[in-house]
Amino acid sequence: MYDILQLNEMLVGELRGIAEKLNISDSKKLLKQDLIYKILDQQAIKSSAVKTSDNAKNSKQESKTYEILEDENNIRNRRKRIASKDKNLDSSGNNNGESPIDTKIEIVETIAPATSESTETVEKKAEPVEQKQFHKNKYDKPQHHKHNYQNRNDNRPRDSQGVNDLSSNTNENQEFQAPAEPVFIVELEGVIEGQGVLETMPDGYGFLRSSDYNYLSSPDDVYVSPSQIKLFGIKTGDTIEGAIRPPKEGEKYYALLKVSKINGLEPKMIRDRVPFDYLTPLFPNEKFKLTTMSNGRDYGMRMIDLFTPIGKGQRGLIVAQPKTGKTFLLKDVANAIAANHPECYLIVLLVDERPEEVTDMKRSVKAEVISSTFDEPAENHTKVANIVLEKAKRMVECGHDVVILLDSITRLARAYNTVAPSSGKVLSGGVEANALQKPKKFFGAARKIENGGSLTILATALIDTGSKMDGVIFEEFKGTGNMELQLDRTLANKRLYPSIDLTKSSTRREDLLLDDNIIQKMFVLRNHLADMKPEEAIDFIKKHMNGTVNNEEFLVSMNN
Repeated sequence: MYDILQLNEMLVGELRGIAEKLNISDSKKLLKQDLIYKILDQQAIKSSAVKTSDNAKNSKQESKTYEILEDENNIRNRRKRIASKDKNLDSSGNNNGESPIDTKIEIVETIAPATSESTETVEKKAEPVEQKQFHKNKYDKPQHHKHNYQNRNDNRPRDSQGVNDLSSNTNENQEFQAPAEPVFIVELEGVIEGQGVLETMPDGYGFLRSSDYNYLSSPDDVYVSPSQIKLFGIKTGDTIEGAIRPPKEGEKYYALLKVSKINGLEPKMIRDRVPFDYLTPLFPNEKFKLTTMSNGRDYGMRMIDLFTPIGKGQRGLIVAQPKTGKTFLLKDVANAIAANHPECYLIVLLVDERPEEVTDMKRSVKAEVISSTFDEPAENHTKVANIVLEKAKRMVECGHDVVILLDSITRLARAYNTVAPSSGKVLSGGVEANALQKPKKFFGAARKIENGGSLTILATALIDTGSKMDGVIFEEFKGTGNMELQLDRTLANKRLYPSIDLTKSSTRREDLLLDDNIIQKMFVLRNHLADMKPEEAIDFIKKHMNGTVNNEEFLVSMNN
């Protein structure tokens, strides 16, 4: 008997020889694969015929065993009859001097050889029956037992006298056995890389928050143990990259295994960093270039470059009435900084804004956009603002330049006022006395750091909204910035964009940002615009900028 594996290894000539022995017609015209299947089918037909003859033999042997068993029963009945006759003889006293015990022993001795011989013949004839009990149809599914796995090789001879006659059946059953599926043990520890901003808890441990969820609690959080926090000296706001592992049974979060980078630097480089509060603040002395168009058509950015220059570490306030285009102006500033200063890390923080504006900002600005829309609770506004500020501080400690564009600081102050505990001291407009301390801390974090690093914050402030609270908030922030850009509603109503009030907009210590010749010409230009109305001033500047490509060419044209 051949199995399919043996047949596949044979040549076509050998297969045709086997086919002729099995009386297969047209074997020379068949391909190798068809010839193999024909041979297997013919073998199966012959094996089934052999099995039917074996079953007939087994039935005959079983009938013989039944006859032998019947003979045994007859012998036992005969033994009982003889024993009963002995008892009758003893009772009548007609025995020949022999005791009943001796007669019984003789009877047993005479009968015992017959019974032993009969049992031997039964055992010898019953052996094939026991072997044939394992014969099954080849289409039946094999049953797996524990003792079968110890002797899997049924093709070997069991003893020196004969060969196992079950080899053909086992080969046929192997064709229909489903192969065991391999078990793959995948080790995922250290394979996955994770990144997030650390938020420490009062108990000492922390979590890496994901920017996809605006640094709030989410399923993507990664657990950081207290020992790792102490080992690397990391704090809330540190951006951490490292290997993580999936949660084990009974755990809820991913876990941080190894810290690769902290704020983009090696862990050993940040151990000696100075805390943000102890860094020395300076006036900004490195100016941002905001013009992006080569043809000079971005008039708004050119006006900001001249009248209110922005430097690294600037604390700027964009004062605007509703519907004056402050969001569009903020978007243009963000795109200009992203295009001209890729070394700066740009964050756009939208607090209490409309969801559609958040989507528009994410799609139009190449920066990290963190938002908390107006339909979320005030606690979310304060949490998002706090984690963004801490992240910016940690990056500045490592020497990075960070820019935060906040829209708007008025709504952020409202959120802090909502969550602030009642102190009993209420200012005019319903503002808690201590509620504005945290938004002031946020806005006051902007500074230029001595020997590297800067944090620039440009925030919008609302005025003339009809709310007394907004007026109180603006008055609190009015003198805290070192740059102020005012937008005029009358210019926006006349569709003059950007609607900048040039006479009221200025930057403190602009002499550190501009050249001396530019400062002298700007002094003359401001004197010329001082007597004009806002719409006249913006028209005058746009008319003279129209024929120039950059601000230097515009200032040169002033002589004529």
